[in-house]
Amino acid sequence: MTSAAFDVLGIGNAIVDVITRADDAFLARHELTKGSMMLIDEARAETLYAAMGPGIEVSGGSCGNTMAGVASFGGKGAYIGKVKQDQLGAVFGHDLKSIGVSFDTPQATSGPSTARCLIMVTPDAQRTMNTYLGACTGLGPDDIDPGVVGAAQVTYVEGYLWDAPEAKKAVLKAFDAAHAAGRLVSITLSDSFCVGRYRDEFRALIRDKVDILFGNESEITSLYEVDSFEKALEATRKEAKIAALTRSEKGSVVIKGGETYAVPAAPVSRIVDTTGAGDLYASGFLFGFTRGKPLAECARLGGIAAAEIISHVGARPETALKDLI
Repeated sequence: MTSAAFDVLGIGNAIVDVITRADDAFLARHELTKGSMMLIDEARAETLYAAMGPGIEVSGGSCGNTMAGVASFGGKGAYIGKVKQDQLGAVFGHDLKSIGVSFDTPQATSGPSTARCLIMVTPDAQRTMNTYLGACTGLGPDDIDPGVVGAAQVTYVEGYLWDAPEAKKAVLKAFDAAHAAGRLVSITLSDSFCVGRYRDEFRALIRDKVDILFGNESEITSLYEVDSFEKALEATRKEAKIAALTRSEKGSVVIKGGETYAVPAAPVSRIVDTTGAGDLYASGFLFGFTRGKPLAECARLGGIAAAEIISHVGARPETALKDLI
């Protein structure tokens, strides 16, 4: 690729995570579906927050986590996402900039507060997420600078952005700007519920616009409405240019045309919290990809990042990923 100021530009929902431990009874009491991400309004956010036990607050958001991972590997990253000019907005911006990610999206001065995601981690390390999008919904085409998009080797977005119509328009503008500049675009399917909401749109995107697709086993089987990973793999092969599909402890499979690379999961001493595993896998893969590494090596780097993130609470690396490779 021609010279670029950034390896990866991420566009996502700028969210501060509030993470607490909970048992299955808590999930049942509050009618939460284990392992899912549900969108909630501000009133529901306040109710759940009041019921939660002690927790930690840390900047998150699926794409934000990926960009933190890219930076931890030593990559050059930029981020576009909307926060409000409030306490959580300041926390989010500081956390990204402090690790070297460029983040210049103008803050909202009115309207909803900065987004938050209330995450319940059960003893089996599953995470159940409840997201109040807040200021995220203010992200729109005006926030996309084609010059910044063109300065990144890959523009990476989260499927969750399809939940906000203006954010979707922003993504499509960025995709067009990237391709006009001879750059690549990438999307993660985000979760199987998200896939269910936008299946037809996502499949059209994969066929027509996306260069690199990320998803996990449940997301990709939902996308193609099949009952096995093998069937989903063959369906993906017909539509995606490159797809990196994760399978938890089974590792990941990368496909490109007739090529298939099955890469085992990286060893992890103990699984504490699976929040962000897919986000960090994407960071490792994209870090390797933007350095011209073979696809199997990109997947190996993704697995290393995922293993680090599930070994502790929170979806931002605690150990510098560049030290693990």
